[in-house]
Amino acid sequence: MRPASRNEHEIPRTAITDGERAFRALLALPRDDECSAVGVDGSGTVLPVSTDDARCLLVRGAEGWRPAAHATAESRAVLELYLPVRCHSGTLTVAHLGQSLDGRIATASGDSFYVTGAANLLHLQRMRALCDAVLVGAGTVAADDPRLTVRVGAGAQPVRVVLDPRRRLGPDRRIFSDSAASTLLVVDAALARRGERHGDAEVVGVPVRDGRLALDVLLGELRARGLCSVFVEGGGTTVSRFLEAGLLDRLQVAVAPLVIGVGRPGLDVPGCERMRDCLRAAHRVFRMGDDVLIDCDLRRPPNGSAAAPELVRVL
Repeated sequence: MRPASRNEHEIPRTAITDGERAFRALLALPRDDECSAVGVDGSGTVLPVSTDDARCLLVRGAEGWRPAAHATAESRAVLELYLPVRCHSGTLTVAHLGQSLDGRIATASGDSFYVTGAANLLHLQRMRALCDAVLVGAGTVAADDPRLTVRVGAGAQPVRVVLDPRRRLGPDRRIFSDSAASTLLVVDAALARRGERHGDAEVVGVPVRDGRLALDVLLGELRARGLCSVFVEGGGTTVSRFLEAGLLDRLQVAVAPLVIGVGRPGLDVPGCERMRDCLRAAHRVFRMGDDVLIDCDLRRPPNGSAAAPELVRVL
């Protein structure tokens, strides 16, 4: 699924749910060791609490933060889904695709509204809030003119990164003109000039190898800017290139109960002749509205799968 467009329906604003309380607690986790438990009160305010406080949602143990024992099923599901992103050590690159049962992210004409439902759109907003940068390819911007900002709940705006090696996007796109967040336009180094801007965006040159941007060099450039967690939000070609290059730590695929037929594929990577040589990822499964999210840990051996508690309500 491509990021939401100018026609995107807004996530409805409702009372604070258990899932929203849990997510707010995640965003506010302290960096120091003085606090060992975090909770959220009835108004949604995050505060340090004792481990036996009924408001407690997260406790810190020898292996880091974990859901409190008495957290509700909804809170626990949200915490288990997002803790690996919020509490990663070092660098993290995670990608997401929303697709149909037959592996399509759009119809043949390019229509992708909406493959997945409102709960998955909320998930995208939360992933943006948790990561330092959100990255998309030029095709996504050309088709959807997205904002790629956080517009629900708490959370800082990520740096927006657009991959456009041939510089085919004009500066009139909203992402280059809305001043809503810092934006980088990544192009072939041969087409970039030092200090150049493209609308409000900074132009960043990256070498091209075999006709493709050197994604490892790009990630190094982002890390050098302090952008340690990168969310690759789309589209299918961009996510596939990161996966093929072995640069993803996690891959999230949301599957909707939908059959598109002839259309645009999600993942498109070189195949293997033998099944035993194919990538079989360690993963967890979450219910997300009418959709199912498969959260793959590509850095961990696939010793079975773990079925996480359902996201019984995320809105």
